[in-house]
Amino acid sequence: MKSILITGATGFIASHLLPDITQKSYQLTAAIRHSYQEFTPNIKTIKIANIDRSTNWEKALQNIGFVIHLAARAHMLQDNTPNPEAEFLKVNVEGTANLVRQSIAAGVKHFIFISSIGAMATLSDHPLTETSPCQPDTPYGHSKLQAEQALIELASQSSMTWTILRPTLVYGSGNPGNMERLIKLINRGLPLPFGLVNNRRSLLYVGNLVDAIATCLTHPNAKNQTFLVSDGQDLSTPELIRKIAYHLERPCHLLPVPPSMLKLAGHLGDTIEQFTKRPLPLNTSTIDRLLGSLVVDSSHIRNTLNWEPPYTIDEGLSKTLR
Repeated sequence: MKSILITGATGFIASHLLPDITQKSYQLTAAIRHSYQEFTPNIKTIKIANIDRSTNWEKALQNIGFVIHLAARAHMLQDNTPNPEAEFLKVNVEGTANLVRQSIAAGVKHFIFISSIGAMATLSDHPLTETSPCQPDTPYGHSKLQAEQALIELASQSSMTWTILRPTLVYGSGNPGNMERLIKLINRGLPLPFGLVNNRRSLLYVGNLVDAIATCLTHPNAKNQTFLVSDGQDLSTPELIRKIAYHLERPCHLLPVPPSMLKLAGHLGDTIEQFTKRPLPLNTSTIDRLLGSLVVDSSHIRNTLNWEPPYTIDEGLSKTLR
């Protein structure tokens, strides 16, 4: 029976992963930050302090054969931390490297690291593959890439194997971030100014990510591999809005506003945010993602692990918006 430690056990992805793998006869240990958080009786919980270079994982790693590392300092829509780069370095890089070292010392067999497509780019006009150059353009993306590099370097000096998953934008019930904001806008039923947007985006339903993680736990070909993961069906922003509106049973009115005007509105939103200290539905970050493209070719994981996403985009959106 596989004994698995899951970090970030109270986060969005883990909230979907834990119910799935508890049905597969694994011995699960969930690393949590607050002792009052509860899980089903068959999940052991270990309270862990803030994740950084000095976190003590000894108790959590006892008799553990597999680690699924979900915990991270996430990209924030509005980050008021005085030095975000230092915080990303402390948690995502130094914290991950520390966990990897202690996992090796504890005899962990396999380490699954949930990275991000942000380790490669946030925008790209060409489909990305595992061999594309990594050119992260955010502090979060830089930290994820450095964490990947630390894992590979440390594991190469041991017998512990690893898998790195780089998901695209993950959506699902309880999803935070830009997708949540877009859903709220569409749910209001108001006209949206994205009728002239011509882009392509790869998305990933959280149920498909969970299935990919579960596959990497058992498939021998997942060892020492990096995989880009997506639903495999790319959409433009107008297509995505129409699908969301359909599943919400809300009207969909897309206005033909030139993208240049939308970029101007994003800059105006940035200015208003600076004065009000409150996030707005439209700012430069949001507009860039609504206008720009980011497509990945996820054929490597499909061919290597004989993996197919169990849910289509329509099925994923239906479950998300139910």
